[in-house]
Amino acid sequence: MANRRAHSNGRILPKALPGKFVAPEKSPQGNSSSPSKRSPSTSPDSQAKLHARLKSAEETLRAIQSGEVDALMVSGRQGVRLVALKGGEPNYRMLVEAMSEGAATLSRTGAVLYCNRRFAELLGRTPGKIAGTVVQSLVAEAERERFEALLDKAQRTVAKGEFNLRPADGILTPVYLSLNRLQGYKGQVLGMVITDLSEQKRRQAEEITQTEATHRLLLERTLAAQEEERRRIARELHDEAGQLLTALLVGLRSLEDTRKLSDVKAHGRQLREIAAQAIDEVGRLARGLHPSVLDDHGLGVALRRYITEYQTTHKIAVDLVLHDLDSSNLPPAVQIALYRILQEALTNVARHSGARKVRIQFTRSETALEVEVIDDGCGFDAKAVAVSTHRLGIQSMRERAALLGGTMTFTAQRKGTRMLVQVPLVHSVLNPLAQQRST
Repeated sequence: MANRRAHSNGRILPKALPGKFVAPEKSPQGNSSSPSKRSPSTSPDSQAKLHARLKSAEETLRAIQSGEVDALMVSGRQGVRLVALKGGEPNYRMLVEAMSEGAATLSRTGAVLYCNRRFAELLGRTPGKIAGTVVQSLVAEAERERFEALLDKAQRTVAKGEFNLRPADGILTPVYLSLNRLQGYKGQVLGMVITDLSEQKRRQAEEITQTEATHRLLLERTLAAQEEERRRIARELHDEAGQLLTALLVGLRSLEDTRKLSDVKAHGRQLREIAAQAIDEVGRLARGLHPSVLDDHGLGVALRRYITEYQTTHKIAVDLVLHDLDSSNLPPAVQIALYRILQEALTNVARHSGARKVRIQFTRSETALEVEVIDDGCGFDAKAVAVSTHRLGIQSMRERAALLGGTMTFTAQRKGTRMLVQVPLVHSVLNPLAQQRST
């Protein structure tokens, strides 16, 4: 591979020198004969052509002497060919040696004809010891057959692939090889560029390790949350429904000892009220586990019913703005995910914010659904929450939004906090995990 160097004035040497140039014979006085002293038989046209050739040759010689040219394109019987000048080739070799990538020229059988210093460093050897070695012996043994196929492909077109080099220390080095046939050589000589992938593979391994650690942490916290939810349900069943059923049982026993009909009727009314409270409590627990109204009537109705209970329980006013949201057009997984996110958000408001008012607003476009939750509470450090992995409720909300391909962000306001959930809707292909979580 060789190039022509530009003149200092920006010009490139003209095309190949036509044929051979023969210097004119010296006159008896020792001076070179000039075109003006040629034989009268030479025609003016011939003199002009000879003068032009002489001028071109003088310009070429001057450029060579000044170091402006590294190589010449010379035409002859075998066609145009590139001739490197002495002192020109080292310039290209300096460029190749300075490359951060490995480089080598190979024979058609894979023997190394030349390699730069970087390629030798990857193998832990000197360039002199690599020359003449076939690359097949330098790659991992299990990959040699695949390299043979790559070598064969490179005879016809550009061929690329990932391999593992086997350095002198025996520790495999992942590399990316790119081979292509070099033009202008007799036979089929291949050029090969070698990119070290060690750092890239190391980063990928670290990312995989970090991802696996995150997944393990999420799994542990999910299991812990499930266990905590079981404890809560058991506690509420014992403290609420259990107490009501116990009172009902005691009332029924006392009814046996009642003699007057009026007392029986009074006891019956009390027992009926107790039974109704027990039914309501069991229903509340059932709705907390999975709201059947969500399946029957959709997200809008389910949220209204939940908010009604929430306002009664926590004495916090909630303004729900649906903007004519047709939740029947939303996939079931989107509905349950948004319901759980809002359920968790309102629970956090009741536990931590000290807010008296909450506004929930839905905004739907052709491509996405946005849900905004704004409270007037004490607020918190939104930046810390944005990177926190230790808040299980918030992490659960983020995970549900991510499973839908969406995002969840927090913004600290002058008073209170703003939470924004964005979920894409157009051509939405839900993650299979989202379908599993829609229960």
